[in-house]
Amino acid sequence: MTLSLKMELMDFKSRLIDLLIDRSFKWSEEPIFKLASGRLSNYYIDCKPTTMSPEGLSIIGPLLLSVVKEWGVSAVGGLTLGADPISYAVAYASSSSEEPIKAFVVRKEAKDHGTGKLIEGPVSPGDRVAIVEDVITTGGSTLRAVEAAKVFGLDIAGVVALVDRQEGGKEKIESVGLHVVSIVTREELISRVKKG
Repeated sequence: MTLSLKMELMDFKSRLIDLLIDRSFKWSEEPIFKLASGRLSNYYIDCKPTTMSPEGLSIIGPLLLSVVKEWGVSAVGGLTLGADPISYAVAYASSSSEEPIKAFVVRKEAKDHGTGKLIEGPVSPGDRVAIVEDVITTGGSTLRAVEAAKVFGLDIAGVVALVDRQEGGKEKIESVGLHVVSIVTREELISRVKKG
């Protein structure tokens, strides 16, 4: 990786943190936000206003592509809905490369009609893939995607999360033998918010 590319990726990460704070990060002195686990938290991260925006997509694609291309994957995907725009951004960012990376989707439930697929997209058993996630908290949704991908026959190179809430999810995923890379951490978001 060239120095200029490293600098560009650092600029992208800094801008991504700004976007997440402006559009996706909610903070309260009291724990008022109910998480998927049922637990209350004093902050909430909804990445979709960032990941579904033109600027967010244009930043996220190159950032995650810089990680997964080192893993030799042919596709990226994860549990719908949070992973979908991230997967598409990576695929689009790779479109002019010698080895473009495809996107796939892991459904929450298999279709009850047609082919009954749980995995959608141009992937086949044996393909080396990366699982992507918008936010890792407990790691549960990521591990659901991992399990579905394994049952389908995909070879999982690792997991890339846009945001790690640093609440044990990364460690839980790593405990099943998967490498996890977080682009942004809770600590980085809170640090930027406190700096104002």
